[in-house]
Amino acid sequence: MLKQFFSLQWKAFYRSAAFKTNLAIKILMVFGALYFLVVFLAMGLGTYYFIEKQGLGDPFILVNTYLIFYLAVDLYIRYMMQKMPVLNIKPLLYLPFKKNQVVFYSLGKTLLSFFNWVHAFFFIPFSIVLVYEGYNILGVVSWHLAIMALFFCNNFLNVLMNNKDIVFYPIIVLFAFVGISQYYQWLDLSTYIAPLFRAFYNTPWTIIIPVFLLIGLAFISFRYFKNNLYLDAGLSIKHSKAKIEDYSWLNRFGNLGTFLKNDIKLIKRNKRSRTTVVMSFLFLFYGLLFFTGSIEVYDGPIWKIFAGIFISGGFLFSFGQFVPSWDSSYYPLMMSQNIRYKEYLNSKWYLIVLATIVSTIVSTFYLYFGWEAYLAILVGAAYNVGVNSYLVLWGGAYIKTPIDLTSNKNAFGDKQAFNAKTLLLTIPKLVLPLLIYALGHYLINPIAGYIFVAVSGFIGLAFKDIAFRKIENIYKKEKYKTLNAYKQKAN
Repeated sequence: MLKQFFSLQWKAFYRSAAFKTNLAIKILMVFGALYFLVVFLAMGLGTYYFIEKQGLGDPFILVNTYLIFYLAVDLYIRYMMQKMPVLNIKPLLYLPFKKNQVVFYSLGKTLLSFFNWVHAFFFIPFSIVLVYEGYNILGVVSWHLAIMALFFCNNFLNVLMNNKDIVFYPIIVLFAFVGISQYYQWLDLSTYIAPLFRAFYNTPWTIIIPVFLLIGLAFISFRYFKNNLYLDAGLSIKHSKAKIEDYSWLNRFGNLGTFLKNDIKLIKRNKRSRTTVVMSFLFLFYGLLFFTGSIEVYDGPIWKIFAGIFISGGFLFSFGQFVPSWDSSYYPLMMSQNIRYKEYLNSKWYLIVLATIVSTIVSTFYLYFGWEAYLAILVGAAYNVGVNSYLVLWGGAYIKTPIDLTSNKNAFGDKQAFNAKTLLLTIPKLVLPLLIYALGHYLINPIAGYIFVAVSGFIGLAFKDIAFRKIENIYKKEKYKTLNAYKQKAN
């Protein structure tokens, strides 16, 4: 049975329209994995002696103090990067496979994830060092197994976060509360959690706590997927009150107004798009890391421009980079109509520009930190409108990642959105404005740096027609590849 599942997965991989890209990405991932394995191994062997040499106290106690933050970062990275077990379920339901087998295979794949086993390359050598330094063998083994069980708990917790809002939102709220409490020193979580980790060493039988937690999360994940493993899962009709939304005032803009109405309705009516808007709102507070002086490394003048671009461009980066993926469910139908790409792209551009202007106005509270802080946001907004707005639309032509509007999965980002071309476009989006500002700042004065960045945005705005012709040609060239990609399921 496993052989058949692996065969289906392999065929889905090499028959994919993006086979070459996927193969190149996997090769890079192998080299990246080897690098991190070496890093974790070196850390596992050297952490004990480094802490001891620096005179920071008992290495075992110190590691347990910060272990809760290690687990939190692991869960965050998993949510952002770990690939969920995806099978083309519908064809399998016609075949003589038991539902239990399909679910076991899908969840079992997550247990083999790199994100689970990479931690062993730190904790196994660290545990060996503890035994070598005279710590109790039974206590060390119990502690080690308990910690590894918690990482596997993160695995199933991540699976549930990607599929159940009732798990996702409470965890996000908890993370926000703990982060704010730690930052303002209202509550030191490590003070209360570290003794629990040390209990796994001092009282070996307490290992049953993370083990039972792991079994419970695995059971909940299994039941959830089994109960939703139907052809018509999620297709039941939900009755609600009809609500008429009149956007007739947009009719004056012709076809552009029609596209804008569709985009507004898409954002209001769908879970994924609404979440993206909320995420873009959170970008407004990104500048608190740069303008408050709380992080010393961000005190440099160049970083203010970096912050200004992100504060004003939250919607641009979170929504704009997935054009035309937002319309993936009906993109083939759109392409069969008499629609000009320029009108379609124009509607997205105006929506991005409007959101950038609104973000810039809302962020006026940064004047509290000085006029230079808000000036950085203004020039960042100018650069976003005149340059980055074109670049995100350009990059969207190469992403080809269909979006499920009814799900929050990967709402914070999608690793499939990254490829060689989109990564190259990151340079003019983020690095170039920093270089332009540095040129004016260090050759003339800080005001000149701000002027240079703003002028580059205005110049880009003046060449909008030329830029759109180039982008339109790229979309036409990628049209059939995009249509083919949207027809395929993730593998």
